[in-house]
Amino acid sequence: MPDTGLSDEQEALRRTVAEFAREVVAPVAARHDEERSFPYEVVAGMATMGLFGLPFPEEYGGMGGDLFSLCLAIEELARVDSSVAITLEAGCGLGAMPIYRFGTEAQRRRWLPALCAGEALGAFGLTEPEAGSDAGGTRTSAQLVDGSWVVNGSKAFITNSGTRITSLVTVTARTSPAGGDVTHGGEISAIVIPVPSDGLEVGPAYSKVGWHASDTHPLTLTDVRVPADHLLGERGRGYANFLAILAEGRIAISALAVGLAQGCVDESIAYARARRAFGQPIASHQAIAFTIAEMEARTHVARTAYYDAAARALAGRPFAKEAAIAKLVSSAAAVDNARAATQIHGGNGFMNEYPVARHWRDSKILEIGEGTSEIQKLLIARHLGL
Repeated sequence: MPDTGLSDEQEALRRTVAEFAREVVAPVAARHDEERSFPYEVVAGMATMGLFGLPFPEEYGGMGGDLFSLCLAIEELARVDSSVAITLEAGCGLGAMPIYRFGTEAQRRRWLPALCAGEALGAFGLTEPEAGSDAGGTRTSAQLVDGSWVVNGSKAFITNSGTRITSLVTVTARTSPAGGDVTHGGEISAIVIPVPSDGLEVGPAYSKVGWHASDTHPLTLTDVRVPADHLLGERGRGYANFLAILAEGRIAISALAVGLAQGCVDESIAYARARRAFGQPIASHQAIAFTIAEMEARTHVARTAYYDAAARALAGRPFAKEAAIAKLVSSAAAVDNARAATQIHGGNGFMNEYPVARHWRDSKILEIGEGTSEIQKLLIARHLGL
């Protein structure tokens, strides 16, 4: 690892999570990937370490850290297993963070302690079958009836929504009259739905290309009733608030992408030193060495980008453009490095017993989830006045 300029405390955290990833996550990653099973024992270990409470204040059961601390942990986990890394990222950034950022004090004290302790997982219900990049096209509706919100609609690709420790999902819903548009007077609000709830159906787990050990389901809400005090944040601000959550989330996903990219470098170096061809390790062949050098360069640039975006966010400076840049370059680095690592491994790279095969399958979603690469380019262009 290069000189990162981390504080002693940050470096200690990084090393602790790296050791956990090597000794606890790595030995079971292939099995959970093959079985498509949620790694409850790994999540329990992460909970014991306090990782789910990293960016939250101690008064709510957190560790008193910040976004950058969370990113460091996510990066180290993703070097070994992206499914575990996205479980942490989604649990903190998408499940608990909206409650911390926009919840009332009563809501924070009600829901955050269990989420910070890793005893429960929260989910973030924004995407719908007909509303992905166009999140303003939300069709899920919520009407206030006799002191309760009655919610109807469906959500798609929702992480951490179907585990046995999932306790809530915060959904965006249209609380304005039917047909209202979010950009022309329409109103989208955020509402916390406890799990389980009458009328909330968790669909079968998706059959995914990658992230096999990550829990992902569609949700259907049919006349789900929750108390009026389950409104999260100001009525009508749900869409804007969730966009703010996604801006920070892009930094965390960038950290995950960097971890995957670095994992591909790690595996390629080890393989190139051990694999022999034409009487010598393939690492001695310039084509292989140069390919790994390019992989390391991409990883370094991507890491620098997410460090910069995180520093801006923590300093209270504008960071939306930098977060989009970090997401764009880091996801591309992950995909490029996974492809290169697979090529270096040759036929073995196409075998699931080698970690690079899993990295290759896990990498593509990083150019899609939490804002596609095209959306990142759009955001960057807008910040440039284009």
